[in-house]
Amino acid sequence: MVANYRVDFEATAGEVHALLGENGAGKSTLSNIISGLYRPDEGVIAVNGREVEFHSPRDALDAGIAMVHQHFRLVPSLTVAQNVVLGKESAGRFFRLTNREIEARIADLSAKHHVHVEPGARVWQLSVGEQQRVEILKALYREATILILDEPTAVLAPPEAETLFDALRQMTAGGRTVIFISHKLDEVLAVADRVTVLRDGRNVATVAASEVDSRTLARLMVGREVAASRKPPAPVILEEHAVVIEVEGITAAGDRGAAAVHDVSLSIREGEILGIAGVAGNGQRELAEVIAGMRPPLSGKVLIRQKAYRAHTPSEAIQRAVAYVPDDRLGTGLAPNVTIAENLVLKSYSRKPFSSGPFLRRARIRATARVLMREYDVKAPGPDVEVRLLSGGNVQKVLLAREFSSKPAALVVMSPTRGLDISATQAVRELLIRIAQSGVAVLLISEDLDEIFALSDRIGVLYEGRLVGVTSREDAHVEQIGLWMAGVTS
Repeated sequence: MVANYRVDFEATAGEVHALLGENGAGKSTLSNIISGLYRPDEGVIAVNGREVEFHSPRDALDAGIAMVHQHFRLVPSLTVAQNVVLGKESAGRFFRLTNREIEARIADLSAKHHVHVEPGARVWQLSVGEQQRVEILKALYREATILILDEPTAVLAPPEAETLFDALRQMTAGGRTVIFISHKLDEVLAVADRVTVLRDGRNVATVAASEVDSRTLARLMVGREVAASRKPPAPVILEEHAVVIEVEGITAAGDRGAAAVHDVSLSIREGEILGIAGVAGNGQRELAEVIAGMRPPLSGKVLIRQKAYRAHTPSEAIQRAVAYVPDDRLGTGLAPNVTIAENLVLKSYSRKPFSSGPFLRRARIRATARVLMREYDVKAPGPDVEVRLLSGGNVQKVLLAREFSSKPAALVVMSPTRGLDISATQAVRELLIRIAQSGVAVLLISEDLDEIFALSDRIGVLYEGRLVGVTSREDAHVEQIGLWMAGVTS
């Protein structure tokens, strides 16, 4: 299976060069070749006019190329500072730097580039958005002259994305080259100087960003016009529908021990999508895990169809028909080292039709997997491929296929389209709308405000673990939501 075919790509010093394409178009493969992770079957790579041959990412780093991967390469048990300097520890004049000195250097680097994260925090304690910032700091610490960013804004709120763009402009103004991989066309047009579009592993166009619009780029990516998805007005007044998810005064601790969610109450009715916005790290993950039975609250309770959780376990949530799509796909959502088919039945393999007594019916499992792979457009040679070998977008599709097909009464979904291409994003959003219209209560947590506004019936904001405001979509304004996200409520 050919991932790249005779691709020509050129990025110059001092520019942000965006790389676009659908999931499976060959973007990740090309980036992995440039960064030394893969070796090409044919063709050449030249850096500063000199042909090079990379045998490992270390060779690429020595040539000044660093890549921030969509799936993070971090050691969860180490601190932010230790992860940043790992493999490139600095020494003082006469002795190695202490942890405090390393953390001070990382804090300075963080402030300089406006990529804020606590240097002394353990990575496992961070949200996905905060872990993304650690990866960016790693590349900046190595003083790369060519920086490849794979979906760097996927877990960032708009203010954070703007801050990142400012940092990218500072880097290119200093002569660095940034290769920016994204599915957010407005962001590409805002930050990129040139854009290269891949489709089916081939380079179909390289254009100046100033000479195209988002519609043109979308057409180049998919080969046809793509329309936007938006939730239509509800045909029945939602107040007449039964409450499915009810959260009463939930307070929950984060992984660092301190309270991350403070006295949150909310309710979601049949057929309703409640969108929760907020900058990553403000209690979204902890709230989602409490509702999904993965994190016991310190106080308060969760009711599904008026029945409160007793043990707050994932199995109890599954029994109550609560589906959960976490933002950490490979760490929490899926088992990366087992097959697509096995992942798709992780929550149902012990029941008919997938088992008979103590024995698994593997033929039935694979047949069901093939159906779901076609329905959700999972691009892979077959159901026996290990999930870790899939692209980020296809990993997400496997997770969505399992959860969406489980016939839930309630759905908690975090960043459902992060890393997906335009057509896949459209398909997932339309699917969310159909799921809600079928009577499922949906809690949508996303840092993508366009997604929140496109899909939600009501919109709320979490700030420092508190629900600072909730309003209807019709009454919501981007400016007001942005103020709430910054903690301004008056």
